Amino acid sequence: MPDGGWVRQPDGSVVVALSLPRPGVGSGVRSDGAEQERVRVLVHARNRARALTRLRNLGLRAVYLRGNASPPTPDEITAVLHHPEGLLWRCPAARPADPWRPMGALLRSR
Repeated sequence: MPDGGWVRQPDGSVVVALSLPRPGVGSGVRSDGAEQERVRVLVHARNRARALTRLRNLGLRAVYLRGNASPPTPDEITAVLHHPEGLLWRCPAARPADPWRPMGALLRSR
């Protein structure tokens, strides 16, 4: 199950952050017993439902937001608000200096 959270902005929009399995790598647990690689996805939208719909429209079908266990950090919020598409991703194990990438780069790597 993906973990994630959301934050409402002063203008009423929301920033949703989800940790999802990396698309195209397979599903579930790998053959060696370890969990598959995950990515942290950030979405800026009018409301939570629209944010999840944006991800589903890109082909990420099993995307749900249950609870607010890991909301976006202030750095993540700044990154997604300053991106023209409002849709970014990065590996959670990445160094803080690693850049956020547009969603198209993740989908092309499938």
